[in-house]
Amino acid sequence: MHLATKHKPSLVFILPLLLSTSKMYKQLIAALGLPALALANYSAPYYYTGCTKTCVVDSSANDSSHAIVEAFRTCGHETGEDRGKVIFKKNETYNVRRVMNTTGLTNVDVEIHGTLLWDTDIDYWLNNSLPIGFQNQSTAWIFGGENVHWNGFGYGTLDGNGQVWYDKINGTNNFPGRPHQISFEGMKNSVIEKTRFVQSQMWTMTVIHSENVLLEDMYVNSTDAKQEVGFDFSSLNTDGADVIYSNNITFRNWVVDCGDDNISTKANSTNILIENQDWYTGLGFAMGSISQYDGEFEYVENVTVRNVTVHDRMRYAAYFKTWTGVSRGYPPNGGGGGLGYAANITMSDFKLDNTSGIFAITQCTSYNEASGECNTSEFNIHDITIANWTGTSTSAVLGELQCSGASPCTGIKFENVSIEIPSNNTMANHYLCGNVTDPVGFECTDGLWEENNR
Repeated sequence: MHLATKHKPSLVFILPLLLSTSKMYKQLIAALGLPALALANYSAPYYYTGCTKTCVVDSSANDSSHAIVEAFRTCGHETGEDRGKVIFKKNETYNVRRVMNTTGLTNVDVEIHGTLLWDTDIDYWLNNSLPIGFQNQSTAWIFGGENVHWNGFGYGTLDGNGQVWYDKINGTNNFPGRPHQISFEGMKNSVIEKTRFVQSQMWTMTVIHSENVLLEDMYVNSTDAKQEVGFDFSSLNTDGADVIYSNNITFRNWVVDCGDDNISTKANSTNILIENQDWYTGLGFAMGSISQYDGEFEYVENVTVRNVTVHDRMRYAAYFKTWTGVSRGYPPNGGGGGLGYAANITMSDFKLDNTSGIFAITQCTSYNEASGECNTSEFNIHDITIANWTGTSTSAVLGELQCSGASPCTGIKFENVSIEIPSNNTMANHYLCGNVTDPVGFECTDGLWEENNR
């Protein structure tokens, strides 16, 4: 399909202003000597505005997925100084009933003015969600490209209709075929901003195989409306965001209210900045889980998490979890025996508001919550800094550090950490350690209270 030459941009620019019917549009196209364009999927088809080709997505169909994919196919692959634009209209709802793959995009602006609403046909999604190439995880929408600017203007929304999933899953971990709401795959030199993500089906988003991406001014809320959050809550696996096989990713100015990891760095995440965060329900910042694949070398390195407010109903402000060194079962609900390291991770300027825990490391994750073998992991954790943490917690344990005897933690540093226990007006002052070598800024006060295989 070919467009007209760019020698008539001023005439084509006024076409949207003149449109009242598709018939009038066809007459104008004919008068200008331009090729006829398919109108099936858009209320206004694509047109040039200067060097920009624009697709406005039609929301009138029972299923908008085809129109969405076609819009990105048509207007999402520009080169040089040219750009494409895909617009979702304001106050419109786009029903998504099928999986979508819109990858390989270049030079495109995405304007989310409306709401994308995912269908509740659980059987369809379980049988058709798209694999992302990590564990058995899959997604409802794979989106990727270079030089992409995605803007939700503070009100554009992706709604996963997640309550049907929370009711269905009811605490089952990593249910196969349960889709992530969206996977940003192969993103490079791109910005994603000002978008609302609500009631995600599983993980809200995966950032995978990506580099140089800014995700800014985001709102995430995926919480079970029918029951209170607990350690085995029904909205399990509703992570706010997960980073995998990616470099130089920034998460800035986020509000996250979810039932699991607020933001997680998983295998081969490097140079990650997470800042200016406001977290409600969830588990806080998570490194991992990792070292799940027997004999494979994985790493997380150069991570900064700063300026974070952590509210009550949070289990931790931050925690690290690796699998044991003994492989049992198969990922995602089994595994272990992986190699590698997590290093140079700094978590600073946290403010806690009555959290149930503060900071934890566990290297005891195993198949079906099996216990023991906590000293077998060869995955190493070193050079970790917790600095300038204040606020309140119900826990007296500042750090529960259950490292592996096969590869003890080194370079763990606590600096200027002051957490009060409001119930008795005392300060949290316990550090429960296993296999922590040469701690900096604290002394281990006791052994571990219990295994934590989460």
